[in-house]
Amino acid sequence: MADSVYKVITLVGTSPDSWEKAAANAITMAAKSLRDLRIAEVVELDMQIENGKITNYRAKVKVSFKYEGGV
Repeated sequence: MADSVYKVITLVGTSPDSWEKAAANAITMAAKSLRDLRIAEVVELDMQIENGKITNYRAKVKVSFKYEGGV
């Protein structure tokens, strides 16, 4: 197997419905501009609250992808 280098970035996805959808939204958006996504790790979950009600679920996700320089 050839040597490879991977870059890790942190994204925050949001959804009014669930943490699962928030995480999926982060990956869906990342896949539009990054190639060769490898691993996603949910590292933190939180919620936005307004007037005592949850308005958004947020998922902080670390994503790794193959590094090809210049990114």
